[in-house]
Amino acid sequence: MHHFLYGVYPYIATAVLLIGSIARYERDPFTWKSSSSQLLRRKQLIMGSILFHVGVLTIFFGHLIGLLTPLALFEALGVSHTAKQILAMTAGGIAGIMALVGGGMLAHRRLTDPRIRANSSFADTAILLLLLMQLVLGLTTILVSAQHLDGEEMIKLMKWAQGIAYFDGNAASYIEDVNIIFKLHIFVGLTIFLVFPFTRLVHMLSVPVRYVTPWRKGYQIVRSRRQGDAK
Repeated sequence: MHHFLYGVYPYIATAVLLIGSIARYERDPFTWKSSSSQLLRRKQLIMGSILFHVGVLTIFFGHLIGLLTPLALFEALGVSHTAKQILAMTAGGIAGIMALVGGGMLAHRRLTDPRIRANSSFADTAILLLLLMQLVLGLTTILVSAQHLDGEEMIKLMKWAQGIAYFDGNAASYIEDVNIIFKLHIFVGLTIFLVFPFTRLVHMLSVPVRYVTPWRKGYQIVRSRRQGDAK
């Protein structure tokens, strides 16, 4: 089961994310949106959204760089494992708290406002709560990491992530003895990848460049066109 969850499941989640996102964009392009509820209630949205998005993006790119950068590069730069771990704990902690506070504001707004709740799908609420759970797990890992600043646990996680990226069949074994909090954090993260194409998170993949260019394919129809209407 350990090998499946941390040696096979990562590829399943990634495949579903990539193929599912492409399929959704091709089959249902007009569902590819963030479904903003700003018109329903602006209160809490701006501050909550800024805190949440800045925090989450910082965490995402921090994980990407921290886990996938080869150990040899850090050693060549003279960055010790302890220094890297303290930096990750500090930056990740600040970003995690920002995202958790912002996400909490967004969740409170979505769950307590009758109009927003009525216009929210199950997926809208579920993915937000899942992200909040992941943030709590991530912040909890900082408490665990603070108990051993030698960086050994972090190295195991780096070897696992790079093993998955390089299709190492033994990748799962690298984190077999890490704290259960790290394993839960990884599992929930992979599950977010798995459900990504079926939620509003797909808007993260969109950069509105083509919309403002003269070669965009067309306009979005917001009402039915009667016969004889000008194009």
